[in-house]
Amino acid sequence: MDDISVWCLALVCLAACCLIMAAAWLWAHKIKNASVVDMFWSYNFPVIAILLFLLAPGWETRRILICGMVIIAGMRLGTHLGRRILSHLDEEEGRYQQLRKEWAPNAERTFFFFFQAQAVSNVILAVPFFVILMNPAVGVNAFEWIGFFLWFISVSFEAMADRQLAEFKKDPANKGKVCDKGLWYYSRHPNYFFEWLMWVSYFIFALGSPYGWLGVISPTIILYLLLKVTGIPATEEQSLRSKGDAFRAYQKSTSVFVPWFKKS
Repeated sequence: MDDISVWCLALVCLAACCLIMAAAWLWAHKIKNASVVDMFWSYNFPVIAILLFLLAPGWETRRILICGMVIIAGMRLGTHLGRRILSHLDEEEGRYQQLRKEWAPNAERTFFFFFQAQAVSNVILAVPFFVILMNPAVGVNAFEWIGFFLWFISVSFEAMADRQLAEFKKDPANKGKVCDKGLWYYSRHPNYFFEWLMWVSYFIFALGSPYGWLGVISPTIILYLLLKVTGIPATEEQSLRSKGDAFRAYQKSTSVFVPWFKKS
């Protein structure tokens, strides 16, 4: 692997993501809604994929395959989040309202650095893509096929979970209730689980390239963030504030993360 080329690619991608997040922060500051950061975080991965497709020296077919995967997944998630956020743009999501309170009176300045930290996380999480796209070897190997099929399964089920939740929320009769339909019957966060599984698939795909073991950083970071930081803890705290006892009962009967058998 050409270390200089990798670092140059990383800097180009970082600059692009930071500029996008700076523009996103300006918009968020204007409308007083930091929720938009989630949408742009997702869209940054397709941006990275396009830059790497154009600039990285790897085998063209492999570049098409992995960049196509990243673009499809990032655009799907970003658009799903965008629809939700834009549908109530005048109302900041509960998680960010809470951060705004905690960071007062310097919330806007802190949000700027928060947005930039998201840009940095985009590039760090893209490590498997850098590894894969620097590989000049011709031919798709077993690790790459396994990674592709696991990616297809994880993205399909994440989309299913998102669709089930969106349809549940559309029904006015479900206002204040907890979604326990479909995949949500077995797990409180099936969308997060399959999002993590998608990053596992990128790691497996990367194992077919030199230095592919470096790709483990992505699913490891994602798992930590989902379980301990911005994923499940923040989401469940907000659900407890908004749904109270109904969500407490749901917590007792379901798996927190992995879709599994329903608890008795």
